[in-house]
Amino acid sequence: MKRFFILFFILSFELSAQTVCDLQSREKLESTLENLSQENNPNNPIHLQAIEIGQSFLKTPYVEKTLEVPGPEQLVINLMGVDCTTFVETVLGLTRISQMGKFSMKNFEEELEKIRYRQGENKGYTSRLHYFSDWIYDNEQKGIVMDMTQAIGGISYTNKPSFMTENPQFYPQLSQKANVDQLRLIESAIAKRSYYFIPKDQIHSVEEKIQSGDIIAITTTIPNLDMVHVGFAIEKNGRIHLLHASSKNKEVEISALPLHDYLQGNRTQSGIMVGRLVELSK
Repeated sequence: MKRFFILFFILSFELSAQTVCDLQSREKLESTLENLSQENNPNNPIHLQAIEIGQSFLKTPYVEKTLEVPGPEQLVINLMGVDCTTFVETVLGLTRISQMGKFSMKNFEEELEKIRYRQGENKGYTSRLHYFSDWIYDNEQKGIVMDMTQAIGGISYTNKPSFMTENPQFYPQLSQKANVDQLRLIESAIAKRSYYFIPKDQIHSVEEKIQSGDIIAITTTIPNLDMVHVGFAIEKNGRIHLLHASSKNKEVEISALPLHDYLQGNRTQSGIMVGRLVELSK
């Protein structure tokens, strides 16, 4: 028991007071960072390193709502269970610090906050990038990803998400009117931007322009949502598949079907947006 409290204190000391990370996740993060520091190849392209790190999470359990903790917004680090978005954020954060050659838990904490929050800073619940189209936009502004959708053949996409403010009962933090009002402004800003998507029946025709490590965000026919799922593109037997945290199979996996075929089986999935990881300056 004494060792437990000593270890907990040491690990806690490296993370800020605004970060939530249980002991199991801390230990896994520490082990992951140690492995990355020993195996890191600084010349490995960022998209290939993302795929290597992403595959190290295979079989990790799918767990919903790990970011929803009571009280003020805190940066949640959870490597023991991920949803589709936290899987992408965790892998991207680990990939970026590996490219930097910085392998401390503090480095990962800072990078994850930069990725997850608007303009890279946790300023409360509404600063979290809740809508993934907003996530892509903001992380493009920060130089972390590049929206490749239009460049590889995407067409105009009407994107006016309002699900959160129309359904505040699903979100404890939206019991506060100020948060609802602020999110309504964010939704309005999203609706004013131009977005593009690749319809699902056209994915096969542009597949050769998608590379392993690209972020694949799946758009939807549901009018008040923007995206319903997200993961990484991964090449397998000459086809692009999806490396993702599957809500259906309850774990991180590589889709059995190629991406084009994967979308055909779901009527509410309309197509994809594609985000490409930006190489860090060496």
